[in-house]
Amino acid sequence: MKCKCKQTFKICQQKSNLHFISLVPELSRKFSQFLQKLSLDFKVEENIVSLKIDNPKVFFEENFDALKTYFNSLELKEIKVYVENEQHKLSFSTILSAKPLEKILNFIEDKTFFDILENKSITSHFQPIIDMNNNSIFGYEALVRGVMPNGDLVYPDVLFEKSARNDMDFNFDRLCRENALKTTAVKKVDAKVFINFIPTTIYDPKFCLASTVKWANQLEFDPKNIVFEVVETQKVKDTEHLKTILNYYREQGFLIALDDVGEGYSSLNMIIDLKPDIIKVDRNIINNIDKDEMKRSVYKALRNLAMENDIKILAEGVETPYELATLKNIGLDYAQGYYFAKPAAEIIRQI
Repeated sequence: MKCKCKQTFKICQQKSNLHFISLVPELSRKFSQFLQKLSLDFKVEENIVSLKIDNPKVFFEENFDALKTYFNSLELKEIKVYVENEQHKLSFSTILSAKPLEKILNFIEDKTFFDILENKSITSHFQPIIDMNNNSIFGYEALVRGVMPNGDLVYPDVLFEKSARNDMDFNFDRLCRENALKTTAVKKVDAKVFINFIPTTIYDPKFCLASTVKWANQLEFDPKNIVFEVVETQKVKDTEHLKTILNYYREQGFLIALDDVGEGYSSLNMIIDLKPDIIKVDRNIINNIDKDEMKRSVYKALRNLAMENDIKILAEGVETPYELATLKNIGLDYAQGYYFAKPAAEIIRQI
């Protein structure tokens, strides 16, 4: 098996023939009308609209707004683009590799993300996780930040949204894991480090996770100080494959945490199936738990399930002393949230 590893997409900048392909005749006619409005010369053969362009990248950049306005999102997905030049000749087999027009426009719109990915312009911020038994720092969650050329930061929700829509999750997720390990080593963190990973990007863990394990070993981490945190659990359909991934991590000596627990019924099934070392209770349950009996009931159930199966429980998103007091009253191993500290570039050594 292979990973969903893809080369960073680039748009050709040499003289080429652009072929716009659609299985829908009406859509091919609509694209012809679009080119007519641009006063461009083109030819049509069956459902393929073709034209010669000196620089495809410039063509798509200059007509970005017009294309987004003239065609709706479904049409942009349906129209496929093949760039033919000296290196890539048009044939039946090569047509199959044509890219949706939507992907090309996304690439142009998301240039900042691709620059961050190509230049590895990311850093990790760290949010402390508190051990409730002794009020000391148990560990830190490593949280990615993209870095713009001017120093401004791009937050993970934006980065992962761009990554997903450009099919770059594997590349970006791997970059984040490796950066977290390297930054942790540079900052001499002597505590648990929670590192997120997206399991749906991984086919064969021995191949896909090799570089992550290599860096962990090369940087001489104690494996038990690294906690790999499964994110997007609701999107994992193949639980058996996820078990294979987690077992590979466990074989290396790493710990496993399950994120966003309690967000949906599938999370409860995940606890039973995966038996993680730590469950992180979703912040939507923690928010105002002191005022909401239903949330307290859900948390109590998760706490009992964790205790019965020798699993530690961690509350995410703790923001008030009242939330913390309620959680401690029910039972809590670890806590994380703005009440203690926000994520920061510099490690907070003491709370």
